[in-house]
Amino acid sequence: MAQMDMELKKAFTEMQINKLETTKKINMIDMKCDMVKTGKHKYQLTEKGTSDLSDDTRVYLSVGRMFLLTDVQNMRDELKVKKEKCDNAIELLEKKKEFLQKSLKDQEDGLRELVQQRKATDSSAK
Repeated sequence: MAQMDMELKKAFTEMQINKLETTKKINMIDMKCDMVKTGKHKYQLTEKGTSDLSDDTRVYLSVGRMFLLTDVQNMRDELKVKKEKCDNAIELLEKKKEFLQKSLKDQEDGLRELVQQRKATDSSAK
């Protein structure tokens, strides 16, 4: 009986630690996702703001700490590529978040099953 209690206590402790770690990871994923969405929104606003520019307008593309003179079409293409990268990053982060949530739920279900087995064992032993 004491052996079973120690085993359950150990399982609960491991699950609690795992839940805390998983919650932290999910929060980090949410923060990263918000940052990527903000960047995507910035690219959309830039694209919208430059949509009425003529093709001969001089525009500058930000590269690190400097700006390069480029044509409008090249800048629009660059913005589209950046938006696609943001979409891919958001999709990847959402998949990671779903996986973490699913694994946490599976672990909780496993623990519930273990508790049910212990109850069944205890009731049959009495």
